[in-house]
Amino acid sequence: MFLQAPEFFAELCLPFPDHAVVGNTYFAAPVPGTPLRLRIEFTRTIQADTYGGLRAAIVHRDRGEIDAVALSFLDHGTFHRRHEANNTRPNTQGYGVIDKYHRRERPPWDGAVTTGLRDAIEQYTAVWFPGAWNTSTPGRAAGRNAQPAPAAPVTRNGTRAR
Repeated sequence: MFLQAPEFFAELCLPFPDHAVVGNTYFAAPVPGTPLRLRIEFTRTIQADTYGGLRAAIVHRDRGEIDAVALSFLDHGTFHRRHEANNTRPNTQGYGVIDKYHRRERPPWDGAVTTGLRDAIEQYTAVWFPGAWNTSTPGRAAGRNAQPAPAAPVTRNGTRAR
């Protein structure tokens, strides 16, 4: 398969030991013994063989899908560095997507920074699987895609932030 989904999901470093990648879809049971499962798949665009992000869904084993969220590559800065390096402009072919038209020796998601996607998946799954990330989070390796996040400045002005 041109997406090389097992490698892409491995790059996300999701902490769920009970998981499998079938085709282009990631399945996990973040909390063993519960009827809820996590399914993550690539979202298609209107162009054939082109994908614009991930779709994470919570699936109940008896009731089916009960919630889902779309996580676009563009919104999560997945290919920001790749676009800057290649001088790819918004609204041009290949911007913010992966497709089957890539160099054969490289995966279609080459140059992806998956930190934003991973953080979004963590926030989404924390609602449905509280504590699942705390008990099984693997250490993030400082690989080619790791970027330090800037620390937020601490300000005290006497008002409450919402």
